[in-house]
Amino acid sequence: LCIAENNGFVIAPLVVKPVNESDMILLPESLDGLADMADLIGFDLSESSLTLDSGFDSGYNKHCIRRISINPVIKPNRRGTKDEKKIERMYEDFNEQIYKERYKIERVFAWQDTYRKLVIRYETLEATHNGFKYLAYGVMNLRVLFQGNSL
Repeated sequence: LCIAENNGFVIAPLVVKPVNESDMILLPESLDGLADMADLIGFDLSESSLTLDSGFDSGYNKHCIRRISINPVIKPNRRGTKDEKKIERMYEDFNEQIYKERYKIERVFAWQDTYRKLVIRYETLEATHNGFKYLAYGVMNLRVLFQGNSL
């Protein structure tokens, strides 16, 4: 799990765990890494939004995101709900305009998938795998910075 911003820059340290651990479990640790990185560089997160797909729709995740002063924009998971009032309540806090920008973040993940060494993990040591991830993110950030390939 890594955190990227709308121009395609990876901005937070990644969290890597075995494939059998869900991103839901990695979210709090990733958010802590983002908050630490923001403090380190003096960046104010209070006006920021974090977009996530409906798989992350839970009160706990929204609480974790708000804890670091970020606005959560998580597409509501209707879970088969047909009651119109419940559906309206689910969408009360959802900002569709901000969520439409999520494709930019998904593009970063697609760029990451072009590095076969990251898609198919050959390394047994986590430190080696993390090193290759950081190298790939550095190359991706340089591509955006020097070629102007913003999303």
